Amino acid sequence: MHSTLHLTSTEERQELDGVLQELGPSSRLGRLLHYLGERYFSSDGDLLSEYTIATQVFGRSKSTFDASEDAIVRVELHRLRKRLKEFYEAGGRDHAIQISIPHGTYVPLFTRKLLDEPRDSAVVPCNDATVAAALDAPRQPSGAAGQTRGLVGSPRRIWMLILAVLAFGTTAVVALYIFRTHASSPTVGRGAPPLPQTPPAPASVTATVVRILCGYSGPPQTDSSGAVWGPDRFVQGGGGWRRANDPIIGTSDPLLFGNWRSGDSSYDIPLAKGTYELHLYFVAPVSSGGDMPTFSVRVNGKVALSGFDIETDALGANVADERIFRDISPAPDGELHLAFMNERGAPRVNAIEIVPGLPHKTLPIRLVMQHTSHTDDQGRFWHADNYYFEGMLSEHLHEVSGSTDPTLFSSERYGHFTYAIPVDTQDRYTVVLHFAESYFGPDMPGGGGVGSRVFKVMCNGRTLLGNFDIYKQAGSRHELTETFYHLQPSSQGKLNVTFEPIVNNATISGIEVLDESQ
Repeated sequence: MHSTLHLTSTEERQELDGVLQELGPSSRLGRLLHYLGERYFSSDGDLLSEYTIATQVFGRSKSTFDASEDAIVRVELHRLRKRLKEFYEAGGRDHAIQISIPHGTYVPLFTRKLLDEPRDSAVVPCNDATVAAALDAPRQPSGAAGQTRGLVGSPRRIWMLILAVLAFGTTAVVALYIFRTHASSPTVGRGAPPLPQTPPAPASVTATVVRILCGYSGPPQTDSSGAVWGPDRFVQGGGGWRRANDPIIGTSDPLLFGNWRSGDSSYDIPLAKGTYELHLYFVAPVSSGGDMPTFSVRVNGKVALSGFDIETDALGANVADERIFRDISPAPDGELHLAFMNERGAPRVNAIEIVPGLPHKTLPIRLVMQHTSHTDDQGRFWHADNYYFEGMLSEHLHEVSGSTDPTLFSSERYGHFTYAIPVDTQDRYTVVLHFAESYFGPDMPGGGGVGSRVFKVMCNGRTLLGNFDIYKQAGSRHELTETFYHLQPSSQGKLNVTFEPIVNNATISGIEVLDESQ
């Protein structure tokens, strides 16, 4: 058996050069792999981000690139991963050293094949749990594995891994105490490194995308989907505060709730002409009792929220809350005017997001039950797991058939749980649920078959599925999609989709919400 204890830089560079010749060094995929490889060999892999790749490889503007509007990095990384897999299944199948780019990271992974493995087997990924935790990436499968030099090859990186593991463990302990069943989700406190600080845009500059971290005065921050959020600006009145470092329930982006602006305040935000969608983000502190601290929100002088109490709206303190408003446009003076006004308590808002919208229609919402966002084969963007209450995430080591994009089923949320998905209250919605039975059935970890997992699904009091048995309808490891029409949101602007176990745990891998308005 070939040694798996060490990979030299020479071996890795030779493999990288060979693959680049196969891809074409000047091709788009070749330039991307060359850039990632050079950052890896210079020990700068931990500085890679969607922003740096977009601006330094694909020539996107450093001042205007917005990952939520431009998916070039996600699309090209998907193509590169697919191309590497095809190469090592064909012409490169006998290469002793092979390259992959694990989901959730931009750092190339070099692995050595075992000499006695079958010719048609895939490269076995590294199984070092500390590496997976440090990268905050989905865990790799256990078993015989290759060894990676670049992730653990220097004392500096070893200490970084040790610190990352300690931080990860501390977060898990806190999450166990606070959330009980949320302990399996490592998303609390995640986020890409902040970009270099840039000054706030002057008030005379109009924009088409605005993201503001209210009460925050530091450098821009990047969320789990690669979108860049700037410091507080365009504001008068109130005061900025930093939130206590308490874990937040139901969000993949706690950075949006790290600060807030409190008190009567107004934002005058320059916007280009057009139709927009407004997202307001709130979180309530632990209640001290007494009357509900309500306030109102006005958009261009019209009441958008009245008698608004964050804790009631979110169903608890330290729970992420989001409200969505469609058909938003700047006033005749070219600015969007937002006012937060006291009624029976001081207003507070954590973040403001304004994105180009569709006339009379809420933008599609797609959630994948994974720690990281995903762009599918059709170029559609799926947000990382969000808006959840209870349940646990579980990752899979196998592929699902019957799907054009099996990556959507690499993880699931299971247990007894609810998704409170924010939408505009004016419309009716289609909800598409994506399932796959990944535990029960012959030759599966849970054994059994029909009747091993039975559950029901409800939305705002309406039963969508009763006595639902995935295996009975589709068997194991096969996509099953259920679609429901004309769903009405709650008065709080939520589609509350509840998964209630009957026999064993409920499960879901992906959710789509589509506005039915014409």
